[in-house]
Amino acid sequence: MAQSPGVDEPTREYPAVEEPAPPSAGQPPAAEAPPADAPPRGMGAFARVLIFTGVVFALIVAMCLGLRAINVLPGFDNPFSDKTTDRSQPVLLQSMRDLSRYVAADGNFQVIVDLQENKDNVPDFLLNKRTLFVGAGTVEAYVDFGQLSTGALSLDEANHTATIKLPPPQLGQAALDMQRSYVVAEERGLLNRIGDAFSSNPDQQQRVYQSAQQRITEAARSSGLEQRARDNTEKMLQSLFGRLGYTTVTVEFASP
Repeated sequence: MAQSPGVDEPTREYPAVEEPAPPSAGQPPAAEAPPADAPPRGMGAFARVLIFTGVVFALIVAMCLGLRAINVLPGFDNPFSDKTTDRSQPVLLQSMRDLSRYVAADGNFQVIVDLQENKDNVPDFLLNKRTLFVGAGTVEAYVDFGQLSTGALSLDEANHTATIKLPPPQLGQAALDMQRSYVVAEERGLLNRIGDAFSSNPDQQQRVYQSAQQRITEAARSSGLEQRARDNTEKMLQSLFGRLGYTTVTVEFASP
């Protein structure tokens, strides 16, 4: 390419880079800006301190567990353990009575009560109360010696005989054992659940208990428990009077 006369420089030049001006007297030099992608200088030191603290904490915990395992350190209670507070009042004695009954036998019974309350022409998923309950109870058969008349006991010292007239055995009310009784299942309709959310109905549970007691009591009447009470009472009196020297002991029960 032809050059202009008297010009030694090339025809295309790179732009000149301006150098920063030297600082004036009495002015500190400007600090160089860190690269845009370089992390802050304090981040590396903070990470090392954090790692060191974690390692030290882990070593302390491991050392404490090891000392606790060899029973060097005492045990520590759980600060979030369950706590039960009993604010029950003292027991109040309401009444006392003298009993003259001799419990000659008892029977253990179990019944499954299935009670359901619903309404006609209404689906069960709307209105329905059904409880499946397993009730366990005990029925006692006893002879009440307090009902003995004046001539109930007849003794013959010469012949060593004794005759005792007793009232018939009776059955007590069934007593539910709540430790062996439990609810198997309970079904409620949608409207029943909404109603129970605002008010409770303890009558339903009470009806289940009463039904279980009634069924157990009725079952005891046909279980032969009364006859067992007769036999046990007769054996007890024969053994008692036999030790007193009576060779013949007759026990008579009145008709129920």
